[in-house]
Amino acid sequence: QVQLVESGGGLVQAGESLRLSCAASARTVSTYTMGWFRQAPGKEREFVAAISWSGSIVNYSDSVKGRFTISRMNAKNTVYLQMNSLKPEDAAVYYCAARNAPFSSWVGSTGNTYYYWGQGTQVTVSS
Repeated sequence: QVQLVESGGGLVQAGESLRLSCAASARTVSTYTMGWFRQAPGKEREFVAAISWSGSIVNYSDSVKGRFTISRMNAKNTVYLQMNSLKPEDAAVYYCAARNAPFSSWVGSTGNTYYYWGQGTQVTVSS
């Protein structure tokens, strides 16, 4: 069983930055694809970014491309989401997700294809 714990959320003003972290309980996640999703009140959960186990392949939603960067440090069983130029529409609860990839280049964007989920961290962006 893999446990994921997100941190780094908070309240910022539009245009500012935050870095989210997701720490995994098991070293096996170094071979897992990791993803970030978010859910705002009254909205569906949406894909934000994903990274392959090696870190060489990434995938971003169009809404965050160019502003957010996903990265990972397998030695620390941790994945990061650097969020720059934040907008009020980025406000949401951000969730970390993981699964052992069906193939090495898999960076899925569909939430129900991930096996493990964290509890989420709140990001609030004021205008």
